[in-house]
Amino acid sequence: MEQIEKAINYETLKHIQTVQGLLLNIIRELTFRCEQHDLSKLEEPELSTFVEYTPKLKTSTYGSDEYKRFLSEMKPALDHHYTLNRHHPEFFQQEADATFRESPINCMNLIDIIEMLADWKAATLRHDDGNINKSIEINKKRFGISAQLTSILKNTVIFFKNK
Repeated sequence: MEQIEKAINYETLKHIQTVQGLLLNIIRELTFRCEQHDLSKLEEPELSTFVEYTPKLKTSTYGSDEYKRFLSEMKPALDHHYTLNRHHPEFFQQEADATFRESPINCMNLIDIIEMLADWKAATLRHDDGNINKSIEINKKRFGISAQLTSILKNTVIFFKNK
């Protein structure tokens, strides 16, 4: 009986250590993402565009015609930004098209999704009338986000509010 208990304890400890190692890998990647987030905005061809349009975007309503016009005018800088920053669904558009996936979101991993949601939340704080839940609903349609992932995103917004 004692040998069985030791074997179970060993397997349990091995499991705990494995989970800890996997979570540490996620923490390391999130730390890297935190340190590297949107640094491409600090260099050309993005810098001058974001300097010009950030104040304009602040006073626009996310998803409005005016907002979409600004994005259209920012297209060269945004295209550059999206190719360098995988927390944007647009980063995965070619992969989604090539693999016949319904949405570029379906090509993302959980780390990408976490950074994306943090980015969306931070962006709403820069808009005069920003609202993260409204942004999630707009992006649900824009990117074809499933009901299940939409629910997870909204649950995570509650987590943000409670921390």
